[in-house]
Amino acid sequence: MEDAVFNDIEIGEMQVTLIYLSSLVDKLTLHKLVMFPLMQSQEKFLQTAEVIDRNDLDSIISTITEGNTIIYFHETKTYLKINTFSVPTAGIMDTDTESSVIGPQNAFTESLETNLSLLKRRIHNTNLKSKNFVVGTETNTKVSVMYLDHIVNKENLDIVCKKIKEINHPGFNDISILQQLMDDHPFSPFPQCYETVRPDIAVSNLMGGRIVIAMDNSKGVMICPISFFELFISPEDYYNRWTTASLLRTLRFFGFFLTISLTPTYISVLTHHPEMLPFDLLLNLQESRGRVPFSPVMEVLLMELVIEILREAGSRMPSKIGQTIGIVGGIVIGTAAVEASLVSNTLIVLVAISALLSFLPPNFIMSNASRFVRYFFILAAGMFGLYGQMIAFAWLFHHLLNLTSLTTPFMTPLIPRKWSDLFDSVVRMPTFLLKQKPGIARAQREKKPPAEKGE
Repeated sequence: MEDAVFNDIEIGEMQVTLIYLSSLVDKLTLHKLVMFPLMQSQEKFLQTAEVIDRNDLDSIISTITEGNTIIYFHETKTYLKINTFSVPTAGIMDTDTESSVIGPQNAFTESLETNLSLLKRRIHNTNLKSKNFVVGTETNTKVSVMYLDHIVNKENLDIVCKKIKEINHPGFNDISILQQLMDDHPFSPFPQCYETVRPDIAVSNLMGGRIVIAMDNSKGVMICPISFFELFISPEDYYNRWTTASLLRTLRFFGFFLTISLTPTYISVLTHHPEMLPFDLLLNLQESRGRVPFSPVMEVLLMELVIEILREAGSRMPSKIGQTIGIVGGIVIGTAAVEASLVSNTLIVLVAISALLSFLPPNFIMSNASRFVRYFFILAAGMFGLYGQMIAFAWLFHHLLNLTSLTTPFMTPLIPRKWSDLFDSVVRMPTFLLKQKPGIARAQREKKPPAEKGE
């Protein structure tokens, strides 16, 4: 390595070599933790340092690449290590992807140690345990699995640890890659683990018996197992009144089914079932499509493609320019398309509403899944009308009912049913009723302390 440093120094009559990477170790930290203590008292330094097997070359190299400093004593031929990792890291900042008006605002960072401290400062409990792993054959990335030992389901914990140990992947730049490799059904568009950047969400799930997985150099953490209904829950729901939270959850939940069926229904009615509409409404639709040369299917696919292009282009540009391009581009292109008789003005409204509804789920991957599923519904509606939509809905429910998260049914609390989970599903009950652990976590029953004699 070009940044490897071999510094030979003499301390009295003893010769010592310091080995470290200059890109991972700051000189001030090196002087404070190694040089100064070594000059002052060699006996105390030997007591604080950790001995490494000199015959284990892989362990020595791995120790150096982790930011430690190796101290080699020539006379005794012994290797000691001191943790001197000191690279600049971003401070704790507010979240910009899962923002909320009420509740905590800080987010995880890309430092594993900082993220673990954010969790431990919120849970002062000796039962908060962690298991550490190293993944990535090339990157050797640190992963920490956190759980509450007296609550977590041991079978779930064993499954997570087994999956992490069996992963054979060259490198991990973000925890989302680990999430894809740990999914029970990797070909499904729906996420089977929840990813968040908010410590308060991770803490509430730990207390519910879930498992939280954090990775070094990744700002998000992964939570498992999860259910389909939890993908529509926002962290702000628990800080808001239960009436408002229930209203917003219902809007998100039914908005998902509306966004995948709005434009397909437009295709079905105009292509196969015009008799379903009132005559005045049908007349207005036919007038708006009077000069459109495309079929309803091609018309919808054209507008959906334009929306995808605007969304993708806006996300790749700087934030201020991206917002301008998204708003102005949508208005200009939509107006021009109607005036050019490429699409109907009714479809512009439906596509815009459908695009807005797709952003209602708090989970971004769930939002992408709704966009992907919508194309199946569009094609089914174009071929068979409402019958095709019903077939697509049957496929969707069959797929969701067969999904699992850590071998637990994805459609919990409906499959299997646990009545207490219904208090915190589509409708959120008042907080004093949300005492039991969620059924999907299969949490252990907390043992009550033994009664004292004489009671």
